Amino acid sequence: MTRIALTVNGEGREAEVQARQLLVYFLREQLGLTGTNVGCDTSSCGACTVLLDGESVKSCTVLAVQADGSEVTTIEGLARGGGELHPVQQAFHEQHGVQCGYCTPGFVMATVSLLKDNPRPSEAEIRHALEGNLCRCTGYHNIVRAVEAAARAGA
Repeated sequence: MTRIALTVNGEGREAEVQARQLLVYFLREQLGLTGTNVGCDTSSCGACTVLLDGESVKSCTVLAVQADGSEVTTIEGLARGGGELHPVQQAFHEQHGVQCGYCTPGFVMATVSLLKDNPRPSEAEIRHALEGNLCRCTGYHNIVRAVEAAARAGA
């Protein structure tokens, strides 16, 4: 077992983890943050996307020990105090960028990272940036519309 210390959604956390434990399972099983979904365990779907030191990563490809000393933001950490949705979450809601919702946390987190790096992406840039996230319900049109709306809102 290895002791790690990191900041998750603004809160300092310490835990004992096995050296091979994936970050996604640490978040879900040890911290109870089940908004980060496990879709494929092979980095193919993006359902497990979180922000690691501000950059989107697929948490099924990161060991919890690799996140030691880092800041992790999950979908639960985006909403503002008082239950106010993050502008990207609000845009996904308003533009119906969700269907079954399983992929939504990963798309939202990838979008937050995209808009931090490129506040006014073109449709082609949006599609390229999100190509590592899969929607099995084929809701891509509304997802792209949601990202465009979030960009217009200055997310």
